[in-house]
Amino acid sequence: MNIGIPKERRDLERRVGLPPRGVELLVRAGHTCYIEKEAGLASGFTDYHYERAGGRIVYSGEEVYGRSDLIAKAVRPTEDEVAWLREGQIIAGFMHLAAARRQRVETMLEKRITVIAYESIEMADGTLPVLRTMSEVAGRMAPQLASTFLQSDHGGRGVLLSGVPGIPAARVVIVGGGVLGMNAARTFLGLGADVFVLDRDLDRLREIDQMFNGCITTLVSYPFNIAYVARFAEVLIGAVLIPGSRAPIVVTRKMLRSMKTGAVILDFSIDQGGCVETSRPTTMRDPTYIEEGVVHFCVPNVPGSVPRTATHAFSNAVWPYLRRLVEMDVDQALEEMPALARGVVVRDGEIVNEALSAAYYAGTESE
Repeated sequence: MNIGIPKERRDLERRVGLPPRGVELLVRAGHTCYIEKEAGLASGFTDYHYERAGGRIVYSGEEVYGRSDLIAKAVRPTEDEVAWLREGQIIAGFMHLAAARRQRVETMLEKRITVIAYESIEMADGTLPVLRTMSEVAGRMAPQLASTFLQSDHGGRGVLLSGVPGIPAARVVIVGGGVLGMNAARTFLGLGADVFVLDRDLDRLREIDQMFNGCITTLVSYPFNIAYVARFAEVLIGAVLIPGSRAPIVVTRKMLRSMKTGAVILDFSIDQGGCVETSRPTTMRDPTYIEEGVVHFCVPNVPGSVPRTATHAFSNAVWPYLRRLVEMDVDQALEEMPALARGVVVRDGEIVNEALSAAYYAGTESE
C-alpha cells in the first residue's frame, strides 16, 4: 500500500502523522511511504530521518495526496487538503468532524472517502485508546498553562497555584473526570493547588476519591454545583467529552459573570465545539481572550505545542490499527478489529457514525 504523510497545514500544528520509526516499520513490511518535505521538522524529525527509514520525500502536499492510498495525518484536513483527496481514498487522524465545516464533510461524502477518526476508535469497554494519549498530554499540560495565564502580565488574577505559607493555594475546578480531567487533577494536586472535580458519574467520583485518598473534593456535575464552584474558582478546566458528538454547554455566561475577575478558563472541549458558552477557538499564536472579565484559553490542538512527545504518544497507540489496515483488505481489517470499525465515521458516501450524523444533520459547524 502507498501511505502518505503530509505536512500539517493548520496554524501552529506541529505534530506529524507518523514518526520515522513508524515509516521504517511500514517500509520493512513492503509498503511505500511518501513524506512531504519538512513534514516532521517541527516535531524534530528531519527529511534525512525519514529517508534513512526508507521513506520517499516529495515536494508538495498535492503530490502526497495524489500518490497515496492512505493518508496518515495528525488533525483533520484543511479546505485545500479536502480538495486534493481522491475518490475512494482513506484518511486517518484526529478528525473531530462534529465541529467541522459542513462543506468539508459533504466533499468527503461525494468523493466516497473512508474517514478514520482516531478519537472514535473505541474498545468494547468504552476505552478510547488513541484519544487517551492526547488527553493525557493535554491534562498534564493544564497546570503549566494555567499558571502562565494566572499571571497578571497575561491578564490573570496574579495568583500562584501552590500559594505560599500564610496564603492559600489557588482553587482549581475540573469539570469532567475522564482521562484528561484525571491527569490534570493529579498534576495540579502535585503542585499544591486546591482541586475540585465534577462528573456526572457517581462511581467515577468514588474512584477519584479513593485514588487521591480524599485529597480532591468531588461533586456531581449538576448545574447548581457547577454554578457554586465557578464563583470561587481561580482556574476552571472544561474536560467534557461525549465521543463523536459536539460537547454540551455546561458552563453558561451567567456562571461566568459570577466568577472572579482574572480567573482562567481552559476549555479543552473546544475540539468538539467547547463546553463553555463563551468559548471560541483560538490558536497558540494568540491563545487567549477576555470575556466577562475571565481569561479564556480555547486552543483545539494543545498537544501540538509538544509535538515530539505527542506524535510518539499517539503513534504508539494507533500502530496496531494502522498495521492491520495496511496488511489486508479494509473490510477484513474492520471485521477483525471492531475497535477500528468504530473509528470509521464516513465511508462509501455515508456517515456511519451515529453521533456525527446527529451533529451533521443538526447543521452545527466551526472550522
